[in-house]
Amino acid sequence: MTSKLDQAFSFQQQALGLRAYRQQVLAANIANSDTPNYKARDFDFAAVLKDTLAGRNTDPLSLSLTSARHIPASAANEPARLMYRKELQSSVDGNTVDMDVERAQFSENSTYYEAGLTFITGRVKSLLSAIQGQ
Repeated sequence: MTSKLDQAFSFQQQALGLRAYRQQVLAANIANSDTPNYKARDFDFAAVLKDTLAGRNTDPLSLSLTSARHIPASAANEPARLMYRKELQSSVDGNTVDMDVERAQFSENSTYYEAGLTFITGRVKSLLSAIQGQ
């Protein structure tokens, strides 16, 4: 039963995790909008979600174990490889954060995150209704 529930919620779990991570990345861009030489970062959500669902490792660097007593680990704990955002308008201090773009991306990502939560809530309510026989 647990595996069927895991399968039922796997997509939304992965999507919400990536949305939360993207929200952190976009918030960091906004927070550093006045930092000289800060480069805005982001990732392609659709491509990363597709790779995650396919089980592909998005981490190009993995640590190798040279002894059986070594603890397996990953080189990075980030769920997505971050890329630098293309600069739309150059600034004197070298900062590439465009607040209009960042705000738009932040609100769009927030909307998708809320939609995902609403979908999961509806799914849980329908499962509870089915279990209770209503």
